[in-house]
Amino acid sequence: MCGITGSVWRDDRSAITPDHLKKMTDTIAHRGPNDSQIWMNPDHRDAYGNRIGVGLGFRRLSIIDLEGARQPLSNEDGTVRLVFNGEIYNFQTLRRRLEGTGHTFATHGDGESIVHLYEDLGTDCFDQLNGMFAIAIWDARRNRMVLARDRIGQKPLYYAVKDDRLVFGSELKCLAAVPGVCTEIDPAAIDEFLTYQYIPHPGTIWKGVRKLEPGHYAIYENGELSVHRYWNFDPSVERPIRPAEAQERLRELLSDSVKLRLQADVPLGSFLSGGIDSSLITAIAQSQSPNPVNTFSIGFPIADFDETVYAAQVAKHLGTKHTRFEVTPSGVDVIDKLVWHYDEPFGDSSAVPTWYLSELTKREVTVALSGDGGDELFAGYERYQALWLSQKLQRLFPIQRIPGIGLIRRLPDSNKRRSIVRRGKRFLEALGQPTARRYLNWLQIFPESLRASMYTDEFVASLPESDPFDFLDSVWARSEGRDVVTRASTSDILSYLPCDLCTKVDIASMAHGLEVRQPLLDYRIVEFAASLPVDMKFRGRRGKLILQDTFGSMIPPSIFTRKKMGFGIPIGAWFRNELKPMVHDTLLADDAKIAPIFRKEAVAELVRSHETNEQNHGYRLWNLLTLEKWLRQWT
Repeated sequence: MCGITGSVWRDDRSAITPDHLKKMTDTIAHRGPNDSQIWMNPDHRDAYGNRIGVGLGFRRLSIIDLEGARQPLSNEDGTVRLVFNGEIYNFQTLRRRLEGTGHTFATHGDGESIVHLYEDLGTDCFDQLNGMFAIAIWDARRNRMVLARDRIGQKPLYYAVKDDRLVFGSELKCLAAVPGVCTEIDPAAIDEFLTYQYIPHPGTIWKGVRKLEPGHYAIYENGELSVHRYWNFDPSVERPIRPAEAQERLRELLSDSVKLRLQADVPLGSFLSGGIDSSLITAIAQSQSPNPVNTFSIGFPIADFDETVYAAQVAKHLGTKHTRFEVTPSGVDVIDKLVWHYDEPFGDSSAVPTWYLSELTKREVTVALSGDGGDELFAGYERYQALWLSQKLQRLFPIQRIPGIGLIRRLPDSNKRRSIVRRGKRFLEALGQPTARRYLNWLQIFPESLRASMYTDEFVASLPESDPFDFLDSVWARSEGRDVVTRASTSDILSYLPCDLCTKVDIASMAHGLEVRQPLLDYRIVEFAASLPVDMKFRGRRGKLILQDTFGSMIPPSIFTRKKMGFGIPIGAWFRNELKPMVHDTLLADDAKIAPIFRKEAVAELVRSHETNEQNHGYRLWNLLTLEKWLRQWT
């Protein structure tokens, strides 16, 4: 696990100097505290004698082949050079095949297999890789730079093409270190952020700076960049399969995925929240380990946000070596750190506990397994239940005929984390909308009408004609013909999972030099889960049925039946206590950076409504505070 940077240029006026490249690389030292390397060739010539400059930077977190495998790596004659961030879990199989065709290896790491595979297959090589990765390959023979990102988007990769030059890096701050790259904020990105709590790919907060989409590669040659999809995942296809056969296939896939992710030359452990997904991953890892697995959970002093009692039950059942951390998280202490590390506005408040868990886990191990992805793959979110129920209600009678709807709409909002009233009101507000729009209504942080009422006229005038809904609509369309639960879950796989969850985990863990591996996100499992008939995963009020049917004997039965808690923090209470002064000193300050975006009286009303308990705007205030803090720190 590492960080990568680099550039290609054709004009001396846009050349990247060694100092620039070193600065780009040093900005992500946290991703690779064990080693730093840069390689440059400012005088490469193409077949016509035209000069091309190229540079690659690398920060290393040593996981496999600790003494060797330093990057950039090259082939035997130096015509192919590579830097990559991530892990290739099937590299041993690839290595044996490549050695059989005559390739010579100088290291024992996984990166060299990519180099030789690219020599043989070109860009078709990425389809052969099972892992999480962001890759940059300089191909001197073809005078081109090739970038690639893993299928699910576990590892980030940003790039910009400006002034006849390509620059790229594992984090946006790499590009911000180069003058003239991150210069103008994209208003559409702010509108998208307030909708989703993240900025969807391929856009970023900066105009002209892009995220390489998951499952894609890009080629930069002759001053032009082209982007291509290599993962031909089709979620519109459902494959009939008998339950017993499906369970056996899932058992094989997940067991193999965990086995592959246990490869490491450093201490390894597992996150254990006490939920279904992390418990199953830990159980499978323990069944494959001769020694007790190191497991880690994080607790909070507020019972409504503390799952560690369930984690302890699972740890005792499995016989792991369990460590429970307890913290009193304070947004006052951590928010500035999060804003710096996440680079662009990122509003998922569960980044806070993820940050603390990563920080504390790194004290014991360098690699940790995680259960991320189970809810998306196997229909575990309550919003899937809501979507399913809404479809049934719409068939029965129009929304205005629902008994008691007028009374429910007039009820005051609740501030409890799992408020039935608040969830019921959101459910009813969306019931009459088309399915995809209805789903967005339950996902979005600021509804369209609220955003419109808060924006200044000048900011509205700066927005393009495009709608933030277009992003969800585009991924929703890829599962045409499937049932609503499958369409919602596969849309989350293609949007929320890479843009929010993977981003959250990657940045929070790599900020502390911790590698997190997610066995459920093996692309083979993702494809298999998406192809299953919905009734194997979800029926009525319950999801993850096939996980229980397949692995139910491995963990305590109560873990499958207990109420889902999620991974949250008391964000609403913070804004009435610890964060109240910060809100007044920033969002309501005369010099607030968000003033050109939001009408001050609208922000003040949002704050007042929350502080007086009229409505719970905790998550909205968190997103506004994140945006304000980002603007203060990065502009």
